[in-house]
Amino acid sequence: MTQPGPLQSALHDKLVDALAPAVLEIENESHRHSTKVPESHFKVTLVAEAFEGKSLVQRHRAVNTLAKDELAAGLHALSIHAYTPTQWAARGGVIPESPPCRGGSKIG
Repeated sequence: MTQPGPLQSALHDKLVDALAPAVLEIENESHRHSTKVPESHFKVTLVAEAFEGKSLVQRHRAVNTLAKDELAAGLHALSIHAYTPTQWAARGGVIPESPPCRGGSKIG
């Protein structure tokens, strides 16, 4: 397993500080895409009490707001899977698989 880079580490710390997630997985999926940028695509799965009573759009907005500096610094794509503890338990704690890259703009 490789060490997280600076963008991944910063994103991790911001999510932990702001949302106190019970589960947080940040997967760097950049290698699966048409890019030479080492931290361009991440999948974030998080489970937090803070999401109770929030719509999926509100959850995504919260994560994107926290990631604004990383998005400005080269993070190109952020796949967000945000659950309440009840939803996570109903899923059996299974992290969704990412679809294969479809080519995109060939950034980098």
